[in-house]
Amino acid sequence: MTVRVAIVDDQTLVRQGIRALLELVPEFAVAGEASDGVEALEMLARVPVDVVLVDVRMPRLDGLGVVRELAARAAAGHRAPPAIVLTTFDDDDTLLDMVRAGAKGWLLKDVSLDVLADAIRSVAAGGTMIRPQLTERVLRGLVSAPGDRTAPASPLTARELEVLRFMAGGYSNREIADVLGVAEGTVKNHTSSILSKLGVRDRTRAVLTAIERCLI
Repeated sequence: MTVRVAIVDDQTLVRQGIRALLELVPEFAVAGEASDGVEALEMLARVPVDVVLVDVRMPRLDGLGVVRELAARAAAGHRAPPAIVLTTFDDDDTLLDMVRAGAKGWLLKDVSLDVLADAIRSVAAGGTMIRPQLTERVLRGLVSAPGDRTAPASPLTARELEVLRFMAGGYSNREIADVLGVAEGTVKNHTSSILSKLGVRDRTRAVLTAIERCLI
């Protein structure tokens, strides 16, 4: 199956470099490019795309605006591909804003092709790819964010919360099972319970809902 990818970045050389890398992976096809957020949204409304790689700082409309609009389109039932943020800026506040807006992945531009390819595959399949070290910072940032963010009583057990944190880091059921030293079927059972208790249909929505409710 071909994964169609769109590249959104205001620097032509960056777009060309990412395209050249993606063309080394047979299963990927670059479906389109855009140099700013407005151009990106126009392109994504007419071109079928499975995953969009979006920069943070761009003219006219930045990456955060793109992610928010895609989330709004998806909520309204329109076609809207999931977004992976690619940036040179390792900024906690921006990361938090992007995750809250609905970004499914966050990677620095100096990642290897293997990491980028894994992220695209994961997000195209409905998962998330926020590297574990960034996930910890997201969780700390949400806890320390200003305002009344007192966590409610969690409907999840301690082990379910542990599994959920690994899910937020982009780990598969098998990887979680290996880390916890349990059977993969046990992790699948925990995952099903998590989805049921949070009232969501997939792992991505489970992670985002848990973050919104301050459960993790």
